[in-house]
Amino acid sequence: MEERIHINVSAIDYDKTSKALTHQLSLLEEMVHGEEDFVMTDSEFAFGWHFFVLSVNRSLIQKLVEMMGKDFEKLKGKGTEKKFLAWLMKNVESKSPRFKLALKEEMESSKYGIF
Repeated sequence: MEERIHINVSAIDYDKTSKALTHQLSLLEEMVHGEEDFVMTDSEFAFGWHFFVLSVNRSLIQKLVEMMGKDFEKLKGKGTEKKFLAWLMKNVESKSPRFKLALKEEMESSKYGIF
């Protein structure tokens, strides 16, 4: 199993979105006593959107699962990774204009016919 999950982020405003994601994940790290549990790439701009990748340690997500308990299970999505995306969206969407999150592995899968 890979140590990190990779999340493709698409955003209209890179600065606001990256700061909001960094702030939320830093708060999470503080709550669970983590350090350097996530990394963000620089953005690439195309079609009016900024595209970048957010990589999060699975250990940080696992600590969130343990901390939230049954409330984490109630989040929308199949599996821990999808539920984490739902949690992240919920906690960042009010702080950033239009943005989307998707698991990198899914975006590269042939079922979407993109790559």
